[in-house]
Amino acid sequence: MVEKINLESGNILEENISKLRQIFPNVFSEGKIDFDKLKENLGVFKNTSEDKYTFSWAGRMDSIKNIQTPTHGTLIPQKDESINFDETENIFIEGENLEVLKLLQKTYSNKIKMIYIDPPYNTGNDFIYKDDFKDNLDNYLQQTGQKKEGIKLTSNPETSGRFHSDWISFMYPRLFLARELLKDDGLIFISIGQQELSNIITITNEIFGEENRLGLISRLMKSGSNKGRFFSPNIDYILVFSKNIQMIDEFRLPLEQEYIDKNYTEIQKDGPLKGEKYCVKGLYQASLEIRPNQRYWIQCPDGSFVIPPGKTYPKKINDAEKIKPVTGDGVWRWSYERYLKESHEGNFVFKKTKTSSLVDQNRTKSIWNVYTKIWLKNRLDEGRVPTDLITKFENRHSHAELKKLNIPFDYAKPSELISYLISFINSNNFIMLDFFAGSSSTAHAVLNANNNDGGTRKFICVQIPEKCIDLSQTYKNKFDTITDISKERIRRVIKKINDENKQQKLNSKQNQDLGFKVFKLTKSNYKIWDNVNDETKLKEQLKLFEEPLVENYKDIDVIYEIIIKEGYSLNSEITKISEKPNKIYKVTDDEFFFFVTLDEKLDEKSLDTLNLTKNIMFVCLDSAISDSQKTNLDKLCKLRTI
Repeated sequence: MVEKINLESGNILEENISKLRQIFPNVFSEGKIDFDKLKENLGVFKNTSEDKYTFSWAGRMDSIKNIQTPTHGTLIPQKDESINFDETENIFIEGENLEVLKLLQKTYSNKIKMIYIDPPYNTGNDFIYKDDFKDNLDNYLQQTGQKKEGIKLTSNPETSGRFHSDWISFMYPRLFLARELLKDDGLIFISIGQQELSNIITITNEIFGEENRLGLISRLMKSGSNKGRFFSPNIDYILVFSKNIQMIDEFRLPLEQEYIDKNYTEIQKDGPLKGEKYCVKGLYQASLEIRPNQRYWIQCPDGSFVIPPGKTYPKKINDAEKIKPVTGDGVWRWSYERYLKESHEGNFVFKKTKTSSLVDQNRTKSIWNVYTKIWLKNRLDEGRVPTDLITKFENRHSHAELKKLNIPFDYAKPSELISYLISFINSNNFIMLDFFAGSSSTAHAVLNANNNDGGTRKFICVQIPEKCIDLSQTYKNKFDTITDISKERIRRVIKKINDENKQQKLNSKQNQDLGFKVFKLTKSNYKIWDNVNDETKLKEQLKLFEEPLVENYKDIDVIYEIIIKEGYSLNSEITKISEKPNKIYKVTDDEFFFFVTLDEKLDEKSLDTLNLTKNIMFVCLDSAISDSQKTNLDKLCKLRTI
């Protein structure tokens, strides 16, 4: 039987069940999952106690249904709004992000290295999109005024009886689908305020797993404010999760010149260095369990020995006793083997100081303190661990950079903040996703990062076309929605980089990807069957379905719908390879490709030069070929009909 082309996005539920069947085939009985067997396979056995930790809220069931409900929408290209459409691999999508995330599943599952989002903080004034899992696409078109009975986007008032639940229902399915897109070594960074901090942690703990939480960064968003009833709000947060913590490299940042100048103040013939105390205190008795090889005796210049934090000082100690663990509060920085190596290279300094006796405050005794020489040349490659406090990138910096671009937008995150987070990734060639793009700070950051280091990062930004309501009349004439602002910002950033490169005559940067493709979420080009019970409406619908595609469709729009729903990249190359007797297109995605024609009648002569094989997909209208042609073509290639 000839397969039909996919009319909707991938079904997350079916795909997850298929994965489960591959891992645990024994838990399926008569096609259904035996959950008791599944629990046993996972090492979970029946508990007589009913008490357990659960996370629930009003609307949880609808959120789960939302995840499992495929979309019938599609993405259509907007070449006139793009820059270098046919060459660029950067993507901007105008549309509701839940529907877009569903459409991206087949193509970008396990391909996104980094996600950064700045979702609504739920202050009572933020717009929270109201999902409808039964027909979210139609709901989206209504809420954004793209239908005659359009509804204006509204905020989520604090007076709502489901204020927090509405926000959780909004975030949960989006984060669930976002995780599916991440690579195994992928990371997600989520900016959030105090209002929903505890809830976003609970959501991400459930979806990503608490063990994959890397940290919570505090960010100084503004300073000197005197607003607020009890406290002046100056801090927001960035929650960081990995998909699989076992796959994540430790974060290391290059040493900044300011840090070098402040810390590496001693200059010797081998270069700058600094001294650090060799003893690390505060691990108490656990020191022996956590780092037993980092408690050992060190001989001082006068022949005595010391161990953290100055336990005893015998004059004589044999080699075996030197490395014999002794309980105490603290460890040395390095293992005994590393200590011997560094000691041989002369990288230890001993200083005798006086300190008060713990027994008699009036008496003093001299003790040895051990310091290590930390050479700058040895630390440049090693870098430093970033702190969980960011004080550099306040919101006023974003205001200044947008003012330079003449872009009207308040409360955007500074692009430098996102560039800083990008620097945590030990690669400059990956795909970055932001599905709360706002004014496109993420796109700005990616373009700048590539310009600075010659990287080949790509961005996918998604933004709902929310109406601009607070702009002056000057800007209202230019920007109707936030997506208008987003796209124009990207254009101006690209122009700025191009102008700077021309001024500096930087020929080496000619291969930069300074462009972006624009797509718009809309209804399918395929006629989608509606479940109707009325006989008259059923007859009308049957007439409509004499043709499978909507009226006045464009070939390019249908081809992109095939691309996204068959799991090909939005950066696939589309080439018209013949005009007569049939107009045939070849769609190429790296080493994969397929052919498509939307002509009403297929002439078999058109196939002679295609060299079709069983592994090559050929797409055409179901009505364009006879039953015998279907049979023959299906034997020849991977035939799909619309």
